[in-house]
Amino acid sequence: MERKTHIIDAAGKAVGRLAVDIVFLLRGKNKSTFLPYKDEGDSVIVKNIKGMKFTGKKIEQKNYFHHTGYLGGGREVSLKKLLAKNPGEVLRKAVLGMLPKNKLKARMIKRLKIEL
Repeated sequence: MERKTHIIDAAGKAVGRLAVDIVFLLRGKNKSTFLPYKDEGDSVIVKNIKGMKFTGKKIEQKNYFHHTGYLGGGREVSLKKLLAKNPGEVLRKAVLGMLPKNKLKARMIKRLKIEL
């Protein structure tokens, strides 16, 4: 199995559509040998993520939720704050949500490199 490296420019692209292209390459769906239970995808490097665009009112309305594990430990952060703090995390969360929910997910996300 031979893995290639793909470089994607994120400037001017919507986050969801960009994430779909990244997942397509990470899973290896562009190869004729694709099997859903095998990890035969390529590596992806994403550049210029500060130039990503958001459609609609997502900047003001979208929130990310996680739980710490303690009682009353629900935490919520808005897209606006997360984008100011770490724009790469916004794209990473979009890609994680589209990857399969199994053991291959951790291996696939390691091949995603995000450069500011």
